[in-house]
Amino acid sequence: MSQHAKSAQSPPRLTVPLLDLKRQYQALAAEIVPIVENIFVNQQFILGRYVLEFEQAAAAYCNCAHAIGVSSGTDALLLALMSLGLGSGDEVITTPHTFFATAGTIARAGARPVFCDIEARSFNIDPAAVREFLQRQCERRGGKLINRRSGAQVRALMPVHLYGQCADMGQLLALAREFDLLVIEDAAQAIGADDAAGRRAGSMGQIGCLSFFPMRACAPPRTRSSPSACGYCACTAASPSTTTP
Repeated sequence: MSQHAKSAQSPPRLTVPLLDLKRQYQALAAEIVPIVENIFVNQQFILGRYVLEFEQAAAAYCNCAHAIGVSSGTDALLLALMSLGLGSGDEVITTPHTFFATAGTIARAGARPVFCDIEARSFNIDPAAVREFLQRQCERRGGKLINRRSGAQVRALMPVHLYGQCADMGQLLALAREFDLLVIEDAAQAIGADDAAGRRAGSMGQIGCLSFFPMRACAPPRTRSSPSACGYCACTAASPSTTTP
């Protein structure tokens, strides 16, 4: 059989895109385009009515009292760290299995990321690994939790909610209370996800940070009740019943 005959019998190749953002936009275009046109007509590209409405809607969706829109999820994480006073001489426990902005913003704030292993089931940070680090490698000195290896103060925990699923926040929040740690949620990959207790991603720590980059993993909405008392949004961020400094 000739090469031409073989190629003629080959089935057509089918290309399946990882994510079809064009189809996503087409489904929402009728709602989006009039608002964008109105923004251009009024030439108000910074803050304004639509940003305020977005912040209010984001806070309600995340079950928080407040939300603040910023330029990106990366800036959200950085602002969260800065607003909580985390910087030089501090350490933040987080996961190595995440987008580089998680650890990068910790370093940019002047603090040091400490990586704890992930669960095989969910790929989220493993509370058992966090507990092992806190119990075996840390000690109390003068009211501070000190990493014996580095001599730095361990001050915060930054769990990442991946693939539309929350980390095990029940155990992680219990550890945070036991060891007096601040909690910053990197919820960029799980907008709308609920944990086992029905709490929404971004609403459980002192600050929660979300991202609206189109390829982020989102979870379907569920019924929410009893909004949090305080929040801080970074592309939307939110917070629960503890107030931020």
